[in-house]
Amino acid sequence: MKARHKRFGIVAVGLAALGLATFLVLNALEGNLSYFFSPTEVAAGKAPADHIFRLGGLVEEGSVTRKEGELTVNFVVTDLAQRVTVAYSGILPDLFAEGQGVIAQGKLGPDNVFVADEVLAKHDETYMPPEVADALEKSGRMGDRHPGSKPL
Repeated sequence: MKARHKRFGIVAVGLAALGLATFLVLNALEGNLSYFFSPTEVAAGKAPADHIFRLGGLVEEGSVTRKEGELTVNFVVTDLAQRVTVAYSGILPDLFAEGQGVIAQGKLGPDNVFVADEVLAKHDETYMPPEVADALEKSGRMGDRHPGSKPL
C-alpha cells in the first residue's frame, strides 16, 4: 500500500469519527433544549405534546387557585389572545403575582393543562421576559397590559 493511500485512509477515518462525534453532541443537545411557546402557539397545536418546553405570558387576574392543605397551584397564563391553564406543585417565587409576566417550564398534559416543573417570575416592575414581550407584541396587545405603557 502506498503512503498516499494510507494518508487517505487516516483522513477518511478521522472525518468519519468527527462526523459521528458531531452527530452525538447535537443529538444530546436536542434532548436538552427547551423551546419557548406563547399561549396562542400552544392553542394552535405548535407545542410538542411529549417534550419539555417553556410557556410564557401574563398571569391572568383572578385565576390563581390553591386547594387547602395542598402545594399544587393552578393559574392561567395568557398572551391576551389565548389562555392556558397551568398546574404547579411547589412553592412559587416571591415575585409571582397576578397580572405579571411569568415563564413556566414543563409539559402539556393529556387534558391540555400545562404541568409545570419550574415557574420563573419577573424581577421588577418594568421587566418582562423578551419572549413574553414578543408574544404580546405579535398579538397586538402589548399596550393593553398597562394603559400608556410602551413596548419594551
